[in-house]
Amino acid sequence: MQTLTILGSTGSIGISTLDVVARHRDRFQIFALAGHTQVDKLAEQCAIHHPQFAVVADATRAAQLRELLKQQGTPTEVLHGAQALIDVASAAEVDGVMCAIVGAAGLPSALAAAQSGKTIYLANKETLVVSGSLFMETARQHGAKVLPIDSEHNAIFQVLPEQFSGSLNHHGISSIILTASGGSFLNTDLADLPNITPTQAIKHPNWSMGHKISVDSSTMMNKGLELIEAHWLFHCPPEQLEVVIHPQSIIHSMVRYADGSVLAQMGLPDMRTPIAYCLGLPERIDSGVGALDFSKIAALTFQEPDFARYPCLKLAYDAMYAGGSAPCVLNAANEVAVAAFLRGQIRFTDIARVVEHSLAKHVSGSLNSIDDLLALDKQIRVQAEQFAGSLKN
Repeated sequence: MQTLTILGSTGSIGISTLDVVARHRDRFQIFALAGHTQVDKLAEQCAIHHPQFAVVADATRAAQLRELLKQQGTPTEVLHGAQALIDVASAAEVDGVMCAIVGAAGLPSALAAAQSGKTIYLANKETLVVSGSLFMETARQHGAKVLPIDSEHNAIFQVLPEQFSGSLNHHGISSIILTASGGSFLNTDLADLPNITPTQAIKHPNWSMGHKISVDSSTMMNKGLELIEAHWLFHCPPEQLEVVIHPQSIIHSMVRYADGSVLAQMGLPDMRTPIAYCLGLPERIDSGVGALDFSKIAALTFQEPDFARYPCLKLAYDAMYAGGSAPCVLNAANEVAVAAFLRGQIRFTDIARVVEHSLAKHVSGSLNSIDDLLALDKQIRVQAEQFAGSLKN
């Protein structure tokens, strides 16, 4: 029996995780669920999974949740705030933590789980993008196990050698290939991109995801963040990382070996597959995902990404090569830009402009503490907000 804390339980990853857990009640129990503002959904989850604790953003929502739990007779204790997230991620009773809070807000609790030696199911991209060196070293020092939930990194994890030691060359690996759907506007005329609306951008062609990550997929910033993640997860030099557009999202990523072999992990585009793979290790358990029917797949196609269509991907490459604090700047500016776009404040093509402006103003350096990283994150957000505000939609 594994005891879990799920951070971001009301988001798409959290919901998929609870679906897998519900299929294996003999294997998992829930210690805590954390949802930011979706109080009604969190109350429903508490009624089903009976966690000891539930965490929300603030005191007002905590009072709302307590009332809902009281009405339905659920004895879950309600907590709120950033410290509460850290507490339920590091509690002695917890074996594993699903880190699925979107954005840099998920960093302190993920780091607390690493410091406590937990098994970390990592679905929060920003943890490694913002603090890759700090986070991985903390996990190593405290014996925490980091398992990748992102479909691409999970695919790589599945096809690497079983005893992968962290050295690509030692295992005869030439490169790691991340696949990308290309997002909603793969075939849209470049001249039409400035007129893309938030409603159009949040409709991903293959995956069911939140608004922010759906926009990131359309700009391919999502893939850029994943490049930086892969760099840290698999000790992979930037020059050994590739991206290829694969619109069908059937092959989730690949590993290219020195002998000419390419190993790929395939499956339907459903996040329950990577979640079940990690939760079940070393066994494979039922995820609830249907079988892949090859007779119904018309074609698997691939193409090279175009930086003119996807300038955010180029900016992510640049930040990865620059290293140091540049990925933190990249992430903070992108979060601000995407939020401004979703509010209708800036155009779709302005997202890259905001990020580029922030990177150009920043001199990359080395930051070795969570406080320094969060201070830089805050500073960049202010600057990016100001620049975004100067742009006219």
